[in-house]
Amino acid sequence: MIYVLLHWNSAEQAGYKPINHTIMSTITTYIAEHRERFLEELFDLIRIPSVSAKGENKPDMLRAADFIKTCLLKAGAEKAEVYPTEGNPVVFGEKIISTDLPTILVYGHYDVQPVEPLDQWKTPPFEPVVNEGKIWGRGADDDKGQLFMQLKAFELMNNTDTLACNVKFMIEGEEETGSVNLEKFCNDYKEMLAADVILISDTTMISPENPSVTSGLRGLTYMQVEVTGPDRDLHSGLYGGAVLNPCNVLCDMIASMKDKNNRITIPGFYDGVRECSEEERKEMAGRPFDRERFKKSVGVKELSGEEGYSDLERIGIRPALDINGIWGGFTGEGTKTILPSKAYAKISMRLVPNQNAAKIARLFEEYFLSIAPAGVEVKVEYLHGGQAYVSPLDTPEYQAASMAIEETFGKKPIPVRSGGSIPVVSTFEKILGIRSILMGFGLDTDAIHSPNENFPLFNFFKGIETIPLYYKYYSLLKRRI
Repeated sequence: MIYVLLHWNSAEQAGYKPINHTIMSTITTYIAEHRERFLEELFDLIRIPSVSAKGENKPDMLRAADFIKTCLLKAGAEKAEVYPTEGNPVVFGEKIISTDLPTILVYGHYDVQPVEPLDQWKTPPFEPVVNEGKIWGRGADDDKGQLFMQLKAFELMNNTDTLACNVKFMIEGEEETGSVNLEKFCNDYKEMLAADVILISDTTMISPENPSVTSGLRGLTYMQVEVTGPDRDLHSGLYGGAVLNPCNVLCDMIASMKDKNNRITIPGFYDGVRECSEEERKEMAGRPFDRERFKKSVGVKELSGEEGYSDLERIGIRPALDINGIWGGFTGEGTKTILPSKAYAKISMRLVPNQNAAKIARLFEEYFLSIAPAGVEVKVEYLHGGQAYVSPLDTPEYQAASMAIEETFGKKPIPVRSGGSIPVVSTFEKILGIRSILMGFGLDTDAIHSPNENFPLFNFFKGIETIPLYYKYYSLLKRRI
């Protein structure tokens, strides 16, 4: 396939119409007329507890997949099918309107994070409500709410005769557990998934006042470690001080993985990491950032990170190592004086371009085993990972996103490197040969992965309004010859 970037006048001569007030009026009118229905349908999806991390929710995963299939068919898909995998199914749907038009492949996921701790939720996580101008519930943003914007925008374009590109959907149910079966699915159905760009709404923007497009993602290496000492829990009075305590040892080992400047001490960890130029860092520094407001938003009094980098740089362009969970011994109510037999931790490392997830896992394991003291046994397991991703800004794919957002938000979006990870993005490029555009509408305050996840109504409906413009601008900017 060969494409050319068209000038506006040649695009119009080819039969394409630029975005105008009539099209915008059509979009906004349709949204206004169906606003309540859109919310009720989204709520029906949120009510399905599709937690991929728990085997007990397997029936819910199947229900969610069937729900998405039905939504696609009702929205105008020519076909939609639920494809089984060794884990949770993938939903595929498509509508091809012309072989002369480019094809957009929409990716999203219907699975959600676990909801614990339940006692911190203000409302039940799977009983969505609207309050304070926001949708509250698990998956309200990540990713059911943002995925639903794509589905409703597709419906809108079909029902108003404004669909400007061919479209395919690939909606999976394992993103929150590493998308372990999606690579095989992409290999098995490579021809079916052929497209020109992958459009993803599973990221955030700075704010409605300062919209942004995610131009990069950090990669991820996720590990679990286990430290074993005595062959059973021991009385801490009779044995404490003479027998190594696995919980103490684990804390010491993890603490030693960063130095006083918050640099990660794993040998070879930074090998190949590309340092951003001063020009790039200056451009990043131009992003609006209120440090005091940021601290207040997460409930902390101070920030900390790798020495020599700003807060935004620490999140966007530098690697990080964090404990995601740590447990062992007695954690129930009251007291139990024991020296535990085992201690565990889950540790994630966010990666930047030129860091390989599998190599980092190997380096982590080698180092973690090497610092274990005699008297304990250590087990290290690599759970999942993915590569970092950076999207060029001078492509029709990115420019279409920038134009669409500027049209609806009234301000040109800022390209932002996100600290988060979507491991499958690099997989798509490797297997399908397609780059991804991360046009998300969430906010940092949406509490994804946390209790009280929410999604502003403004962003939800603004996303439905913006997505059809992406299709239109992309069709204008890129044509098959």
